[in-house]
Amino acid sequence: MNQPEHVDPGPGAKIVRQDVTTWTLRMSSPEQLRPARSQTEMRVERSQVPSVDLSRALYAAVGSHVCWTDRFSWSHETWRAWVHRPSVATWIATVQGTVAGFFELEAQPDGGVEVVLFGLLPQFYGRGLGGVLLTACVERAWRGGVEWGGPEALPARYVYLRTSTLDHRHAVRNYLARGFETAEARTDAKPIPDPRMAPWPLARDPRQVPVGDH
Repeated sequence: MNQPEHVDPGPGAKIVRQDVTTWTLRMSSPEQLRPARSQTEMRVERSQVPSVDLSRALYAAVGSHVCWTDRFSWSHETWRAWVHRPSVATWIATVQGTVAGFFELEAQPDGGVEVVLFGLLPQFYGRGLGGVLLTACVERAWRGGVEWGGPEALPARYVYLRTSTLDHRHAVRNYLARGFETAEARTDAKPIPDPRMAPWPLARDPRQVPVGDH
């Protein structure tokens, strides 16, 4: 999905321009996956009820710590259209009843599956869970839209993702350790909004609507 290059995160936010290296990583066969395991029990379940509020909360909870800003300019309608796309699915990971991370997959028309978003909440850094969650992510990606795309969906032909120097410093290492290979790398100057100023738009002014009347 194309995302706007320049965004306005709101009054008072500072936009800086810096060189960002972006890598496209690809896995061409399920046999490339090198699974990671952990003694910590992690549950990974697909979110089957599309929710703008939940998707934005996950994006903010993970992304604000690793400089995700591409969706700052999304309106409520853009968010709504995205979470209701049949080709898009979100999985949520929990540890001891607490949300630990999530990933978002999108089935592509050519049979590829993109790992659109992937990450852990900072409370779960350093516990060996990144590799475990990525293993679960890739396993589900290889199933393609079969798991969420309807009766005509097929298993994935390939799995890919994009990451950059704005992501967690161990992100690329984790992806390569699980079997991804570098397909492309490029460096461009990009405007980077202040992640602390995320302007999440609401569907309506809650001051004008009685509680529960949505």
